[in-house]
Amino acid sequence: MRFVLLGVGVFALSLPVLHGQAGVPSSLPLPVLVAVAAAAGLAAWWVRRSWWPLAAVGAVTYAWLVMWPPLLLASYYAGRSLSGRRDIAGYLGGSLVVCGISALVGEWQNGLQEILTASLGNALFMALAVIGMPFALGLWVRARSEIQRRTEREQVMRAEQARAQERARIAREMHDVVAHRVSLIVLHAGALELRTGDEETARTAAMIGGIGREALANLREVLGVLRSSATDTGPPPTLDDLDRLLDQSRALGIAVTRHDEGEARAVEPTVERTAYRVVQEALTNVHKHAGDARTDVRIRYGSGELEVEVRNEAPESPRRELPGAGWGLVGLRERVELLGGTLRTSAQEGGGFLVSARIPA
Repeated sequence: MRFVLLGVGVFALSLPVLHGQAGVPSSLPLPVLVAVAAAAGLAAWWVRRSWWPLAAVGAVTYAWLVMWPPLLLASYYAGRSLSGRRDIAGYLGGSLVVCGISALVGEWQNGLQEILTASLGNALFMALAVIGMPFALGLWVRARSEIQRRTEREQVMRAEQARAQERARIAREMHDVVAHRVSLIVLHAGALELRTGDEETARTAAMIGGIGREALANLREVLGVLRSSATDTGPPPTLDDLDRLLDQSRALGIAVTRHDEGEARAVEPTVERTAYRVVQEALTNVHKHAGDARTDVRIRYGSGELEVEVRNEAPESPRRELPGAGWGLVGLRERVELLGGTLRTSAQEGGGFLVSARIPA
């Protein structure tokens, strides 16, 4: 609804500009002026999807008729949308070209249009009022929105981090105490099975060892649940959910590409969950430290292992990093090593970063 009102407002403001009440009067027939104002209003309504049509209409109508409302609004949305230095410089350079064309048309038309667009002082004032100030306002609004979103994400991450740390503490206690004791039972049972000469005792020792190994496998399942995100609901995520995770990152502006290598096959649920968490944590770090840097996610099925690799390029421009306690990769390494795997993290040449996990599967 607000974009409809925006379109109506631009249309209603453009008409008096074309008539001369708020701009340079035009000698074009009234139906043509109404059509031009209607095109500006339609482009303003379309800004909810793309601001480029509005910028094109604004550039043409400003250079031709000094109709400033569409160009003013387009400059505001350009400031809100453009982030790279090259894009910003391109828009401002194009705006200067439009002002130059407007000055040439003003000299050709003479009268008020020449005074407004071809006189240096007035031309600078118009460029500042119609392009510079709304563009700066758009940049400020976008920066403020980003800071607010980062603050909200930081608060959510801190709350999740506190819950994850408590769950990790419980998991560490279980791993250090229970898993260690059960592992000793399995080792002693295996030794007894090999050393005893009594068949009944060897059979009992083998049974104890088998039960102990099964208990260790169940314990790994429990520890995996404890180390999973406290906000998880429903079934735990698997590699089938990976595309949805990547789509979420793409929606936030990261260019993520997935590569699958080897013949896909079914692996243990704990392995799939851990692989999913590796990608999730790595993408979270990309969001926090590298912004919209291009990222490649590689899932490689090897003989007896599953390899997960997340590699991001350097961000295009420096950005303020979100604070963190640094426990994400630590917990991830513990999760991978609990399954007998290895996790490697390293900075890459050119400013990128690599997270690579090898998990027995």
